[in-house]
Amino acid sequence: MKLNLGCGHRKLDGYLNADSQPACEPDMLVDLETFPWPFDSDSAEEVVLSHVLEHLGESSKVYLGIIKELYRVCAPDGIVRIAVPHPRHDEFIIDPTHVRPILPPQFEMYSKRLCAQWKEEGLANTPLAEHLDVDFEIEDVQWLPDDKWLAMLQAGEVDSTTLAEMAQHQYNILKEIQITLRAVK
Repeated sequence: MKLNLGCGHRKLDGYLNADSQPACEPDMLVDLETFPWPFDSDSAEEVVLSHVLEHLGESSKVYLGIIKELYRVCAPDGIVRIAVPHPRHDEFIIDPTHVRPILPPQFEMYSKRLCAQWKEEGLANTPLAEHLDVDFEIEDVQWLPDDKWLAMLQAGEVDSTTLAEMAQHQYNILKEIQITLRAVK
């Protein structure tokens, strides 16, 4: 099974398109903040969360419940594709329904391998993989520039290293982050 969670009006062929809003006419009405989700454990070979995760889990307890459910429904080596607005972009800031910034390093805390490494090194990083009994590995991260900066990058007016450095301190450089996770089971 392939899941497109929080599909909105962007339905994907070959996926079960789920959303909490009837107006979106999803294949299945699902509130992702209510547990357990109505999917079998270990059943999803792929899960898409496109511009969804930043809207969910205003409380840490609910957000961590979402991570646990995501892991539960993923099949062994299941892939999770996440796309979120960059938290230093106006598209993130102006939407009052965005409750949480999402950056790739947070997903390191859901890796049992990294949590064990941090423990061995005596680091104080929160071992959420152990606390939640989840295990995700980051497979890929893509940083998508804002249209203005993408055009400048393509024209050779700025290089990717400079753009990355600028994005750490300035707003509206990066527009979107795409993160691919793999469920380790």
